[in-house]
Amino acid sequence: MSRNTVVIALAGKGGVGKTSLSAAFVRLLTEKRPDAKILAIDADPAVGLSVALGVDVGETLDQIRKRVAEDVTGKLKDTQDILAEAKFRLYEAMEEQHGFAFLAIGRPEAAGCYCAINTYLKQVIEMLVDDFDYVVIDGEAGIEQINRRVLEKVTHLVCVSDQSQKGLRIIETIRQVADELVMYEEAGLVVNRAPLPERITQKEIGGVPVVSVIPQDDAMTENDIEGKNVFELPEDSGILKGARTALENLKIL
Repeated sequence: MSRNTVVIALAGKGGVGKTSLSAAFVRLLTEKRPDAKILAIDADPAVGLSVALGVDVGETLDQIRKRVAEDVTGKLKDTQDILAEAKFRLYEAMEEQHGFAFLAIGRPEAAGCYCAINTYLKQVIEMLVDDFDYVVIDGEAGIEQINRRVLEKVTHLVCVSDQSQKGLRIIETIRQVADELVMYEEAGLVVNRAPLPERITQKEIGGVPVVSVIPQDDAMTENDIEGKNVFELPEDSGILKGARTALENLKIL
């Protein structure tokens, strides 16, 4: 990350609003850093971030992986040729609008598969990161996919949980796994969709500093029901205010 790229990876159990928060981060970065190069990566096979950002997905990274794997057989001589071809196709596949570039990972390969092309594409993603000022990664539940499939190093690991004790207990597990598998510089916890936000009085949960508590957001719920994207939310919506607080406490904004 030679240009001091800020890489924000979101992790947490399913159903806690990681995708909505990721989209809010992207919107705020495009508004507050209009001259910056911003990349949003949807690392969830469900491709929910594309809907939240209003992006039409063309070709996914996994589809490119398969195409490059087929094309390189007997045609490309060495790793650098493969990397150059993959990177070119990734840039072709990126959707760019609203002041950011978007890339969807797509369906993950079978568990236990460590074929060489995945290593190549991991390197391609690392090369892409160097071309951007900010990268926001919306990951699947847990963080292993973020480490193995996308990046080995992030600058900011954002753990997301709801207010349930079950969800909050998982945060410590996520942190422990992150300490083993991911090199990160800063970590923060966002408690999202909190029905009783005043009860979150701890400055730290599971060894992770609390950087924002976001109440249940009717505007976000209505947005989801109507199929609108994050750029159609009112500026005073709870998710945007909470996301801004998180970015400020993490010293990103």
